[in-house]
Amino acid sequence: MNLNTSTLTAHELIEKLDGREITLEEVLSGLRERINKIDPQVKAYVRRNEPQAAVNPAAAGPLKGIPVTVKDNICTEGLNTECCSHILEGFRPPYDATVIRKLKSAGATILGLKANMDEFAFGSSTENSYFGPTHNPWRLDCVPGGSSGGSAAAVAADEAVFALGSDTGGSIRQPAAFCGVVGMKPTYGRVSRYGLIAFASSLDQIGPITKDVEDCSLLLGVISGHDPLDSTSVDAPVPDYGKSLDRDIKGLKIAIPKEYFVEGMEAQVKEALEEAVSELKKLGATVKEISLPHTKYAVPVYYIVATAEASSNLARFDGVQYGLRIKSENLIEMYKKTRGEGFGQEAKRRVILGTFALSHGYYEAYYLNALKVRTLIKRDFDGAFKEFDCIVTPTSPSAAFKIGEKVEDPLKMYLSDIYTISANLAGIPAISVPCGFTGDNLPVGLQILARPFDEGTLLKAAFAYEQATVWHKMKPKV
Repeated sequence: MNLNTSTLTAHELIEKLDGREITLEEVLSGLRERINKIDPQVKAYVRRNEPQAAVNPAAAGPLKGIPVTVKDNICTEGLNTECCSHILEGFRPPYDATVIRKLKSAGATILGLKANMDEFAFGSSTENSYFGPTHNPWRLDCVPGGSSGGSAAAVAADEAVFALGSDTGGSIRQPAAFCGVVGMKPTYGRVSRYGLIAFASSLDQIGPITKDVEDCSLLLGVISGHDPLDSTSVDAPVPDYGKSLDRDIKGLKIAIPKEYFVEGMEAQVKEALEEAVSELKKLGATVKEISLPHTKYAVPVYYIVATAEASSNLARFDGVQYGLRIKSENLIEMYKKTRGEGFGQEAKRRVILGTFALSHGYYEAYYLNALKVRTLIKRDFDGAFKEFDCIVTPTSPSAAFKIGEKVEDPLKMYLSDIYTISANLAGIPAISVPCGFTGDNLPVGLQILARPFDEGTLLKAAFAYEQATVWHKMKPKV
């Protein structure tokens, strides 16, 4: 048939598959053609091989065989999972992550190509990948955001129906904003981390990147739930998120934290946010400005906690059990050479920062104090949610920036996450939805945050806004 299946959402494809208007083979063939045509420019995927996707024998499940793109730090049995790092090049896990197992059980097809990312999820631009940077499909000279930039760019460019990313400090939401798609970080513990190669274990969370909010609710429902293989997984009931998708948000109480509208935000981002808030008011929501006073400490707290945990987690990559090994005369030299050649510059920077924060004499001054301030940041949100249903902020202080623009200034790059990291520190759910464009035709994202395990309210607010606007229907011309 003449229908371009690669442009459709998952729920549209499922409807057409149910109605026998298309076949699963047509869906997979259309996606392969799109990837082979577009990916040489966008480079959303790690490997340039033919994107194989064996049809799932359980394709009769609710996902009907729809292909899912997976970030390169989520283990997939028999498929390379390398965290886009030289030190793990060639590693093929002997097992599936829990989210992959859940997707297969629901009938999804796992695409044989993995999405590009910043090495070990260290970055905000997908420029730190061993396999080279991904390009933003809206403007190929710009970054797609990071670290889940490959997943977001693939969805935006119709090289993926929907995708999984991981979010440690905004790594789903920020690239979703930069690429004009929907990205959600669920509540910490809502989705199993078993099989996710860890960056910072107390912050990491797997979540969906999709073309619209309905697909987000669909994918979230499949991957959520308690997992005995993950000690941080919470045994809480998983609602039918599809029932949350209601355009009626009259009476919804929304807070706007004044600390998020500060110097450094691009004027066009601020303008888009103000228009989005006006639209939410038109839909019947009540909006009030509040203060989250400890927000100013979020960046330093995050980069102490995250780098400390990263330093600990990356200690296992030493050339002994898996991945790269540089032959040497003795064990110590092998450790040094393997880690020295295997890790990229940003990975080394974070290991050094984290090791310093945990070292004798500095643990109490840095890491322990950071944990105390993290508690204060969480208390700010707890207090706000006693009165309000949602908090609305920008997703990022700017739209996508040029490739190479911030590579030489790590501190400037770290500030790209200034609006997203607080949600990870507090463990609350957050979503980014498109809310406009800059004059350079680059997407802007609206971030909505909610109480722990209240993804339903989050999806409801996002869906109501999405359906009242046209931004989610806009497509890059790549």
